Amino acid sequence: MSDDVSKKTAETAALYFKGVTGEKPYELWKSFDRGLAKDLSLFITGQMYARNVIPHPTRQMVAVASLTVLEKSEELELHLQAALNVGCKPRELAEVIFQTAVYGGVPAMNQGLKVLRKVLEGQGLWPLPVQD
Repeated sequence: MSDDVSKKTAETAALYFKGVTGEKPYELWKSFDRGLAKDLSLFITGQMYARNVIPHPTRQMVAVASLTVLEKSEELELHLQAALNVGCKPRELAEVIFQTAVYGGVPAMNQGLKVLRKVLEGQGLWPLPVQD
């Protein structure tokens, strides 16, 4: 991989994962296979997530919706934290999760909202201000 991709990987990881709690996927991968971990990170973070075709907040809302429907709570928690890091607002994230009820069902939506609440609590953003 080029130095440019390595640079983009580091920049994108810093943007998305600053202050993120819990084990980051790269750390897990690296504990099993350092070389493969690097290759995965360069592709996922340095090429896919570094693309400018859609803005970072939009990319994270897509990830949040997908992970909610798939009921992948642990990964959802990571991506909700990253979504807040790139500028998504708590109400936007809640709305994305509410939207998933149409495609993934109410139980998946409920689980997603529980994960969002946990993330917001951890960042001192819960409870949300009352909205009519």
